[in-house]
Amino acid sequence: MATLPVWKFDAPDSAERVETTLLSLRKEGLITVDDAAVVSWADGDNKPRTKQLHSLVGTGALSGTFWGMLFGLIFFVPLLGAAIGAAAGALGGRLTDVGIDDDFIEQVKAKVTPGTSALFLLSRDAVTDRVRDAFPVGHAELVHSNLDHEAEARLREVFAH
Repeated sequence: MATLPVWKFDAPDSAERVETTLLSLRKEGLITVDDAAVVSWADGDNKPRTKQLHSLVGTGALSGTFWGMLFGLIFFVPLLGAAIGAAAGALGGRLTDVGIDDDFIEQVKAKVTPGTSALFLLSRDAVTDRVRDAFPVGHAELVHSNLDHEAEARLREVFAH
């Protein structure tokens, strides 16, 4: 089953630096990355910078339009020129079916602020303990996941150590 966790990092460049870590984990067979994107928000900037991590994705990758619409809904910042408007409303309704609802948007919006960054990761088959050990200690916080409550609680517990 694919999940869409969002990881917050305590520095604007940290989420993008995790790309190398994810590439290594993927090569070791410890995670399947279907798609990934980062949001970097430098102190003093009015809006965050967004980037799809093409080096991590395979044939199941989502389009830049998906990420643009998602980031537009959260930060009012389209990625790759995706238009926000009537289409965003239609997409918003569909996103609720996969766990991206108003709560998701509000949680991410409250946590990802100037001076931080975030990794949006569409993944499967993660060996959670090994992924946790590969992330920078004390610098990654799980903001949101579309896992069921029990699975998300286990994931949060693993990453709290």
